[in-house]
Amino acid sequence: MLIRYKKAFEKIAMGLLSFMPNEKDIKKLTETIQSYETDDNWILYLWKKNDEYVGIIGLVLNNETATIQHVSVVPSYRGEGVATEMVQEVAELGQYENVRATDETREFVQKCIDCTDENKEKADEL
Repeated sequence: MLIRYKKAFEKIAMGLLSFMPNEKDIKKLTETIQSYETDDNWILYLWKKNDEYVGIIGLVLNNETATIQHVSVVPSYRGEGVATEMVQEVAELGQYENVRATDETREFVQKCIDCTDENKEKADEL
């Protein structure tokens, strides 16, 4: 289940984001979290499964387009479809006309998009 980030989740969010290759440095990680807290166009969701926060997905909004700039899953939950569920749920929220990926997240996000006829257009946009 997607849970919108709030300040109370800061340490959990930092831990989840630290699994991203470009977010290993504490200074960079702190700056990233601050951007999610202060910039209205930066949206962060945590993924809760069985009372545990096991994933995170971060978006940057530009008009009606949400660009996935961060996506990460706790290593012990990898391979269980958590990232796929997060990406699909973001796409199904109905809040964003388009959902895209950055160069850094594109390959991973494309693996997560279900390329059925219903979602084919969304996958093609990536």
